[in-house]
Amino acid sequence: MHPIAAVPSPAQLHPTLCKITERLARELASPTQTAPDWSDDEWTVARAVAAMHGISPLLSRSLLWQGQGGWKTFLDEQRTHTRTRHGRIQELLLSIDRKARERGLAATALKGAALHQLGLYEAGDRPMADVDLLVRPADVERTAALLATLGFRQSGQTWKERIFTPVDDSASADFGEHAANGLKIELHERICEKLPLYLTDISECIFPHRPTAGLNDYPSKAALMRHLLLHAAGAMAFQGLRILQLHDISLLAALMTDADWNEIGGPGPPHARMWWAYPPLEMTSRYYREVVPEHVITALKDDCRFLLRALGTKKSLVDVSYSCLWVKAFPGIEWSRSIGELLGFAASRVRPNALHLAHRKQTATSQTWAKQDAWSRMSQGRRMLRWLTSRQTRPVTMHAIAAAFTQSK
Repeated sequence: MHPIAAVPSPAQLHPTLCKITERLARELASPTQTAPDWSDDEWTVARAVAAMHGISPLLSRSLLWQGQGGWKTFLDEQRTHTRTRHGRIQELLLSIDRKARERGLAATALKGAALHQLGLYEAGDRPMADVDLLVRPADVERTAALLATLGFRQSGQTWKERIFTPVDDSASADFGEHAANGLKIELHERICEKLPLYLTDISECIFPHRPTAGLNDYPSKAALMRHLLLHAAGAMAFQGLRILQLHDISLLAALMTDADWNEIGGPGPPHARMWWAYPPLEMTSRYYREVVPEHVITALKDDCRFLLRALGTKKSLVDVSYSCLWVKAFPGIEWSRSIGELLGFAASRVRPNALHLAHRKQTATSQTWAKQDAWSRMSQGRRMLRWLTSRQTRPVTMHAIAAAFTQSK
């Protein structure tokens, strides 16, 4: 267990998280010459924020100041681990590509792998917690068999993906990036997010139009942008956004042409409208100004639902990210598309279904941050009582902060 006594109280942590998250987000977007005047505890919290948001390696390369309390050493070490891990991931992708060609299977390497392929990141810049692959539903079992030949077994499954880990998987490092952490593969047969109750599915925009055996690219930069925006939207709805996601969007936006943006914001059938895209694009534009054409933001804003536009876009980066310290009873309820969905989502939070409870139980036994916090094992009734009588800190956020304090001692 971490020595929790060394960690500041939640009342002290909340304003610290707000201040540091905002400063690091703006430093990554527009580096300044002057280091923040932070206390020793604040520099330690900064490590937790950088790790939670996946930006330690990028800050190592972009910051114009050194910081204090071993800050620069921490960032440089994180970059070294990320670079080494990137080499392992590239080897894994090459093996998957070769095996897929041999078996006549088509797959798409998603998100981070695609951004690296476009040259937007160098080795060591961007952490990749896992390799994401998309295949057609008819090819899922054959792909699972392919992964088995590479030494991977299915270790979990959610509504979103199947999770594969090495057969000889070892324990992961407790904090931040580490080269020795096991590689994980997430196998998708569709690209979708819950916003907040029903699925928003953009799979047909992401599948290659004429796939070939092996690893395929996205059909276009616009298709990749759609995926990044939907993934960010899903993260925002459940307080899981990372600064790295905004940086991904900004780098890709800078590459896009008018034709690419027309594909994003052009007219289409109602089921293809991107009502969910405005909040993540608006959030990106707060930090990376002028990377997105104003007419695109205006068009997506017009498509955005009133409740989401009125409430969602008033939230800060902290409110929708891992830096949010508090458990919310109804996170993302403003993403509901109808009164029916709003009521259904509220009901699902009060009385979770069996699948949700099973996933919660699995998380409590498999994730380090969940194992160390009583909230993860608490009954639904006690959780609801806690919602009504006090403010519950988020286990995943507190774990990162406690780990940062342990590492800094």
